[in-house]
Amino acid sequence: MSDERGESAGTALVLGPNEADQRKQRLRRRLERLLGIAATEGNELVPLRNGDAIFPAMLKAIRSAEHTVDMMTFVYWRGDIASEFAEALAERARAGVRVRLLLDGFGAKEIEPTLLDAMDAAGVVVAWFRKPTRLSPLKQNHRCHRKALIVDEQTAFTGGVGIAEEWRGNASSPDEWRDTHVQVRGPAVDGIAAAFAQNWAECHDELYDDRDRFTAQPQPGSSAVQVVRGSASFGWQDMQTLIRVVLSSAEKRFRLSTAYFAPDAYFADLLAATARRGVAVEIVLPGPYTDQRACQLAGQQFYQQLVDAGVDIRQYQPTMLHTKIITVDGVASLIGSTNFNRRSMEHDEEIMLAVLDERFTAELDRDFEADQQRSEAIDPLRWRRRPMTQRLGELAVTPIRRFL
Repeated sequence: MSDERGESAGTALVLGPNEADQRKQRLRRRLERLLGIAATEGNELVPLRNGDAIFPAMLKAIRSAEHTVDMMTFVYWRGDIASEFAEALAERARAGVRVRLLLDGFGAKEIEPTLLDAMDAAGVVVAWFRKPTRLSPLKQNHRCHRKALIVDEQTAFTGGVGIAEEWRGNASSPDEWRDTHVQVRGPAVDGIAAAFAQNWAECHDELYDDRDRFTAQPQPGSSAVQVVRGSASFGWQDMQTLIRVVLSSAEKRFRLSTAYFAPDAYFADLLAATARRGVAVEIVLPGPYTDQRACQLAGQQFYQQLVDAGVDIRQYQPTMLHTKIITVDGVASLIGSTNFNRRSMEHDEEIMLAVLDERFTAELDRDFEADQQRSEAIDPLRWRRRPMTQRLGELAVTPIRRFL
């Protein structure tokens, strides 16, 4: 979709070195001051696309652990990959490595009891975050949606991937979900480890032991990274501030790829306003394959407002799109567990990396453009004529939109 802004889906942004540095520094200072979280230098980040790249990298890291493995996930379901992770964690525990696994009490409830028994017998310390049967209804709505793996305090992973068969493969069929994770080395590992520690402290008496070495972090790369944690509490959250700042700071292009798009009116208005002030706003969302149809309908309520403002919305066709990625002006990116919905921004524990690095961002942009090519655009005129059944579905989910 091209227009008077001179930008189109898939158009590369070309910035001079000085301009790129200025944009990164300006965004960095805004985020540091408004969030109160310092970015760290010298990080190395490797984006991992789909299960064929993600799972082998994570398992290799676990199997190489010599001191500690800390892992937290929202989804831990069934299947061969679930068994493979359980076996890898159990093997390291038997070898004397301190292994801790934190599971969300709602998202991971489908884990096979035999896997829990095997890990427990091997010495893996398993804790549950807010099991629904032990909570008031109010707390049950606030979940731990973070995904993190920290090995030997030196290597970390985060992103959108859960431990389940749905994430295996390379998004080559509807049975293989499309997702992105990132491997991190450098000072930002401490921020990811802190996200684990924050939730572990709620679930277990022992926060650390003598196998935690608290070593200095090397600086193997060139990326500046700010680790932002969303909290399952009340009021305006850091995750909302993070997304608000990057949207309002975008000057040329804002790209969003998210599994669950159900913003409140404020963020829908902000997306539209960003497009109207001349920024190319491009969004890729799930299409015919989604595991949360109600959430999709809640987001579709805003399609007309957004496309009328000039936002390019496309729906991914091959399989379920489960990514959580934002890129800004070709110089900065957000990647982690946070979706563009009220649940992620207001209700759940989340983690997001704000990465100030044009090379890393370019890799995510290339993936974004590949996903755009496999997506269908929302045409403003056709969407305005959408059938009454679609409109009624959008209306029906309005009362529960804040929980989606």
